[in-house]
Amino acid sequence: MDKITQTQIIKLIHQEVIPAIGCTEPVAVALAAEVLGCKPEKTEVFLSANILKNAMGVGIPGTGMVGLPIAIALGTLIGKSAYGLEVLRDLTPEALAEGKQVIEDKRIHIALKDNVDKLYIEVICSAGDETSRVIICHEHTNVVYVEKNGVVLTDRRKEGVSCDASGDEDELRLSFSTVYEFAMEMPLDEIRFILETADLNRKAAEASLKGNFGHTVSKTVSGVYGRKYMGDSAYTHMLAMTAAACDARMDGAMIPVMSNSGSGNQGIAATLPVLSFAEDIECSEEQLIRALMLSHLMVIYIKQSLGRLSALCGCVVAATGASCGITYLMGGDKVQISYAIKNAAMMVTMTEKDDIGVILSNNALIPGAERGRKVSLFIYDKYEGGLGYAEKIYDLTEQIIHQSIEQVEHCPCKDGCPVCVGNYTLDKKTVLWGLKNFIEESESPVSISKQSELSEMNRPGIK
Repeated sequence: MDKITQTQIIKLIHQEVIPAIGCTEPVAVALAAEVLGCKPEKTEVFLSANILKNAMGVGIPGTGMVGLPIAIALGTLIGKSAYGLEVLRDLTPEALAEGKQVIEDKRIHIALKDNVDKLYIEVICSAGDETSRVIICHEHTNVVYVEKNGVVLTDRRKEGVSCDASGDEDELRLSFSTVYEFAMEMPLDEIRFILETADLNRKAAEASLKGNFGHTVSKTVSGVYGRKYMGDSAYTHMLAMTAAACDARMDGAMIPVMSNSGSGNQGIAATLPVLSFAEDIECSEEQLIRALMLSHLMVIYIKQSLGRLSALCGCVVAATGASCGITYLMGGDKVQISYAIKNAAMMVTMTEKDDIGVILSNNALIPGAERGRKVSLFIYDKYEGGLGYAEKIYDLTEQIIHQSIEQVEHCPCKDGCPVCVGNYTLDKKTVLWGLKNFIEESESPVSISKQSELSEMNRPGIK
């Protein structure tokens, strides 16, 4: 891996893995609300459906309250954008009392904004003749528009494009192989910073156990009945430590956690299962560093395609990253880690190999058929009426093809095996050539052409 790519990945990790206090959605709203510079008389907030859903029922740090109104009120009173997702760090009892009065006076109005990015926050504040308007889009701290008293201070919106993160087209696009190579081969001193995730999220879990936060899942799992019915194992240790930090965070405890891709729970779930298992097996510091890096970077890689806010819970993605880190700690290599991802994907989609059917067009199947026409590949749901799997595959075709090419190319076998091409009867070179032709048409290698001719001659009925 070249030095430029290494530097880009480190920059990407520092951008995506950052401290946060409380649920990131209401905190992002508070970040946008502080621009006015004075106490607003009226605050209007327009949100995408996903932000509204995620923010309306979670605890706001240090307040004992839930939801957007108190987060917005405090953002206008004490918010500091320099704190990033720790924007409410300076909360005091006096500020909390004042924030409650703002809500009581009905000075905050919240509404849904249609036809915008999944992550969209627009805040308009006014006080007398003073006004401000701020838009955050695509990422929780990505401020794309700032206006004060009619003067535009910042405008990073792209013409004709839904509010998007500036520079996204130039962002490094990760791959499974790139993630694995970086985590396994980078000099330790250059990635040692990832231990900060373990330190901060462990402290959150420990602080949680000193109180009774949320549903006290961690205390239940590690308590008398938890040990009686669930046992005392590496699995329950991982569950208890992870749940402890999540309990405190979602209940609004004033405890910072290390987030991943804009989510505190994702950061927790990508860190603490790995840390817990590492402590159980007493692994070395190097193993812990590489496992944590593999976990967090895998989450970033998956979220690049899935998006910030999606119908799929981000903690499933984080758990997939953690499973990769744990598989590595168990002695697994790249192949075993890829199986960990596949297992997680099947659990999420509830699919098996028999759920999807694949068939080629007749001109590829019938002996002597016209070969000049392009061959078509049909993918369909085997369940009558369909369940939407084939449609989703169509939407992700390019990504699936690239990942398939990567899997076949990097498989250590020589001619093809069940791991890369499905069985031992398929030729690896032929499969790889076929996959690449989905992207860019090319002449088949001589060996493949000859093999095709022989196969044609040996078909039943062909003399």
